[in-house]
Parts: sequence; structure tokens; C-alpha cells
Amino acid sequence: MRDRVDASSGLVLRGWRAEDAWAVMVAFADPLMRGQASEPVNSVQAAERWIAARDDQWAADSAYSFAVVDGDDLVLGQVCVSQVDRRHTTGWVSYWTTATARGRGIASCACRAVARWAFDDAELFRLELGHRVNNPASCRVARAAGFAVEGQQRQKLEYNGVRFDVELHARLASDTEPASL
Repeated sequence: MRDRVDASSGLVLRGWRAEDAWAVMVAFADPLMRGQASEPVNSVQAAERWIAARDDQWAADSAYSFAVVDGDDLVLGQVCVSQVDRRHTTGWVSYWTTATARGRGIASCACRAVARWAFDDAELFRLELGHRVNNPASCRVARAAGFAVEGQQRQKLEYNGVRFDVELHARLASDTEPASL
């Protein structure tokens, strides 16, 4: 179901909407978010293109992006299952939260919810995610969402001429459901 996935703690995962463009632009203005998109999201028009690209990916059955919102429909972040491989029933999970939403368990809650959705509704079996090893907060999100550490990919990512190792995590549809926060 694309329109609404209820997560715990009063959070909802829903499809991105055109009216979310301002919130997306503000989120990508955060120094921690710059460089996380394929093109700079530094204007409302760029944010609208970013949202349209999420819709195109959904229509192509290649990625499923959700806005993470609270009970007042305030955008707190995103969670996405991308790199969907129907042959092997796998996908790649990514997530981000707005600066004001960090440290509140929102990303972990959203990852647990999107994993359950991916297993039950999208019929995937294996989900993977990775984070730079210098990002312990992202590691905590992955572990709290039930993603087990599987290894390290040496110098996988490059930002501003610096290479970073990535820790790989995975969760299977057959894994025990993680405890809620």
C-alpha cells in the first residue's frame, strides 16, 4: 500500500506529495544531507524534481520511497527500498531524518515499518543497507531496526575526494521481528 503505512509511535509512512517540496528543500539544506542526492536539492524546483523522481521510481517498480510524517503530517524524514531485484527478491534500504527529528528513534521506527511492508506487501525476502563506518548513529538505526551486521566494504564511497568504508547490514523476511523502541 503506497498511501499509508502505520508505524509505531504515531508515525506514518506515506507517498511523497508535491506540497512536500519545501520540507524536502529544507531537509537537504542541512550540512549532513548535502551531497546525499544525485543533484543538489537547493530550491523548491529541485525538490519538486526530487519528488517526481521518487514517483517515477515507484511507477517503474524499481524503488519505493515514503515520507515519514507525524500525526500532524509534518515531514520528519524519508525511508526507501530501492535497487529492487525481483529475480532474487532483494532491495536496498536507505533513510534520512530532518535535523529536528534526529535522535528520537524515528529512523529506526521507519526502517522497521518499511521492512515489514517490503516483506509483506512488496514480497521481498532480503533487505540490505549500508552506512559509512564513521556514522555510528546510522549503525544504531540499522541495529534497532533488526538489520544484522554482515561485513565491511572497503573504501566503497567517495565524498569530496575522501574514500569511506561501509558497514553492510541485512534483514531477512524470516528473521525475528525486532522489539519496538
